Amino acid sequence: MKKGLIQVYTGNGKGKTTAALGLCLRAAGRGMKSLVIQFMKGQKYGELAAVKALADYIKIEQYGLDTFVHISSPAAEDISRAKDALQRARGAMQKQEVDILVLDEINVAVYFRLVTVEEVRELLDLKPESMELILTGRYASPEVIYRADLVTRMECVKHYFDAGVPARDGIER
Repeated sequence: MKKGLIQVYTGNGKGKTTAALGLCLRAAGRGMKSLVIQFMKGQKYGELAAVKALADYIKIEQYGLDTFVHISSPAAEDISRAKDALQRARGAMQKQEVDILVLDEINVAVYFRLVTVEEVRELLDLKPESMELILTGRYASPEVIYRADLVTRMECVKHYFDAGVPARDGIER
């Protein structure tokens, strides 16, 4: 790519990570390489196994625990892992390792105060001209939205969770 852009997938609807992974899948079909850095995620989601078949093109690295982060009192380990994810993202940008870099759930990491919006702005400033950068997660800050070239807000109109349907393997995890 000559010019990579900044995309944000946010909102309270389902599909933000799925959209980012779909973009990575499409790019793999064109021989492009993607790195997905997952903030706050340590659970064994289906995409971890699926991308093994495309390991030459798509890599997913998790920087979270296999438990949920508590917004009012995040554990020191949650903060430490988020900082590690930021450092990994910086390194991927500086080395220009991939064509597409996905920072999955980084907006939530900011909202939960694991990382600061200033640190995210610094990442945006580091983005190489030719790299596509995708930021996902609810609660995208106004600063990130302003800097983005594309913002998609997923809106939940109806969700089966409200009817008592739990998360399902292969669909939500």
